[in-house]
Amino acid sequence: MEGNLQIVEQVKFFFEPKSTAVIGASKKVNKAGYVIFKNFVENKNSRLYRGELYPVNPNEDAILGYDCYPSLTKIPNDVDLIVVVIPSVGVPKVMEEAAIKKVKAAIIITSGFAEIGNLELERKVKEIASKAKIRVLGPNCLGVYDPLTGIDTLFLPETKILISNEEVIATPRPKPGEIAVVTQSGAFGVASLDYLAGRRLGVSRFVSFGNRIDLDESDFLEYFLNDDQTKAILCYLEGIKDGKRFMKVAKKVTKVKPIVALKTGKTSAGAKAAMSHTGSIAGSDEIYSTAFTQSGIIRARDMEEFFDMCKALVFQPPTTGRNIVIITDAGGPAIMAADECELRGLKIGALPEECKKVLESMRMNGKIPQFASINNPVDLTGSVTSDMLVSVTEVVLQSLNVNGVILLGLHHVPGLQEDYVDKVAMVSKNFLKPIIACDIGETEMALYIRAKFEKFMIPSYSSPEDAARAMVALYNYGDYLKSQGCLERYLTSFKERKGSTDLH
Repeated sequence: MEGNLQIVEQVKFFFEPKSTAVIGASKKVNKAGYVIFKNFVENKNSRLYRGELYPVNPNEDAILGYDCYPSLTKIPNDVDLIVVVIPSVGVPKVMEEAAIKKVKAAIIITSGFAEIGNLELERKVKEIASKAKIRVLGPNCLGVYDPLTGIDTLFLPETKILISNEEVIATPRPKPGEIAVVTQSGAFGVASLDYLAGRRLGVSRFVSFGNRIDLDESDFLEYFLNDDQTKAILCYLEGIKDGKRFMKVAKKVTKVKPIVALKTGKTSAGAKAAMSHTGSIAGSDEIYSTAFTQSGIIRARDMEEFFDMCKALVFQPPTTGRNIVIITDAGGPAIMAADECELRGLKIGALPEECKKVLESMRMNGKIPQFASINNPVDLTGSVTSDMLVSVTEVVLQSLNVNGVILLGLHHVPGLQEDYVDKVAMVSKNFLKPIIACDIGETEMALYIRAKFEKFMIPSYSSPEDAARAMVALYNYGDYLKSQGCLERYLTSFKERKGSTDLH
């Protein structure tokens, strides 16, 4: 374990408390206090949340089968974590009671503080917490979602919808996985969870920190550095509280696991919006870009790139060079991928001679079409079959002069069956080189092919440009690891995580 162990132990109470009190728990189904308390009750009933649970509301005797307490101080037992869901004017009193109870951690969901100019109220809450040594997340946040321990303070209920006359549960909560999400914006955070759930990507932990009167992005990066479940971190930021500390912590983290950042407030209009949203001072965008680069953070330009990059970094090893080969059954999309790669610093050079000789032999023997192009991109045309695509992929991956492969297996051609995905996945397991897939379209077949690739941990995208940008992220991260002298250690860890030691 590395980093600041004191911070790690303090932050742990937000994810693994032995007891939790929900201040403002309610019977009214349209209230945040009802949804949040119900989350805990359901997770406790399913034995996911294993701590004690206490609702606090002076106007209720019981909520969802739990005795309700009029105040925090009336709870007879110790309380590790409080979740505060009451009007902002009452929060200081709750924090004073928390100090008496020796509470370890507080998630203040409530808004109405610095983001609307109520600085004095926020200062008062901060002062009470600091004096009592209570670590605080928020205010004006969504708090925490942990699919492994059952901590779920999202006031977003599951909803039932009808699809093709079948009742389906719609929820923005992803399955357990390897991606941690740290976000200053609660709304963007929820959208992130919804996106990840829809793309079947799992989450290790989710944190929305809002106005961050105490704990901030650096504290949670410190925690995730030591979290074995987390393999990559998505970080949405409007501003950074302590730039020097952030860079110091980020440099430690990025040597072990990648961070992808989406920094907003790049323009004057965006900066003003950030100030009114979470009270953040956005700062110079150029300074942020330089800080991210120096810290090894991969910066995303937009929301789509944010998720695309992280998926690639979790699923595939980083590249150690710029030489990329594109294998395709469609010339136009391959040109689009090649353009994007070259524009972003990768090389789509001539196919290595050893590959070219093998492919020439395959062409002469009728194993690939006579009119196939064996340059780079390798274009097998619309006459491609599953076996052709798989064989060529294996030949290319074997070359020491190839650092990664972008595979454009468009499903529209008649000879390409879905079994090629399984076969490519089997081949790719033998190589410590990234392979990125692309299938264009939004029909059920295209969605199915992309989802199938991702079951095998091969990131798949709906456009050639997205696939190229994902490969760029893998190169940038690999180049950074190499510059820091920790590439081999990272690759060894990656092999162990994927359950293989014979990759080459």
